[in-house]
Amino acid sequence: MSPVPLTVVSAGVGYPRPTRLLADQITRSVCGSLTASGVRVEVEVLELCRLAADLAQCSTQGRASLDLREAIAAIAATDGLVVATPVVVTSPSDVFESFFDILEDGVLSGRPVLLAANSGSRWRPPGIGQVMRDRLTRSQAEPVPTVVVAGPEDWERSAHGCSRRLRERIDQAAAEFVAAVGPPRRSG
Repeated sequence: MSPVPLTVVSAGVGYPRPTRLLADQITRSVCGSLTASGVRVEVEVLELCRLAADLAQCSTQGRASLDLREAIAAIAATDGLVVATPVVVTSPSDVFESFFDILEDGVLSGRPVLLAANSGSRWRPPGIGQVMRDRLTRSQAEPVPTVVVAGPEDWERSAHGCSRRLRERIDQAAAEFVAAVGPPRRSG
């Protein structure tokens, strides 16, 4: 049986990279669940900060670089997406918006998506999950019900590298995502 291809999109741009840490925690939970049920997983990680200049060029000149075309191809070939972005005031990052703006209609059609946001403050914008959900739904993706939102207090030292509250939220969203991805497609 072919492995299930999953793509992780990290829209973090700063250092240290708590958004990437959040994406990694979620990916471990998703992969652990899939592997436990006998499914092989192939993960590709897209760091949007590395594509920021390419996204700007594509937005202004309409030409996608080779790296950007490869990122879009990874999205088109995936069975599901884990998308993590930092919260900038009350919105996802600009690279998050720019990346999903350049995707052609139908590229995300029917793709399950697990959404995550990392807030740099203890205040979590109450509507950030809905903003992200609306953005991906317009692209015909199918976000799972639980949106994982983390703040600085969630990165306390613990056995799992994050707070119990965040771990529970990650595991809940991962279970929904694994159910949405469903059984792997058989080739042939």
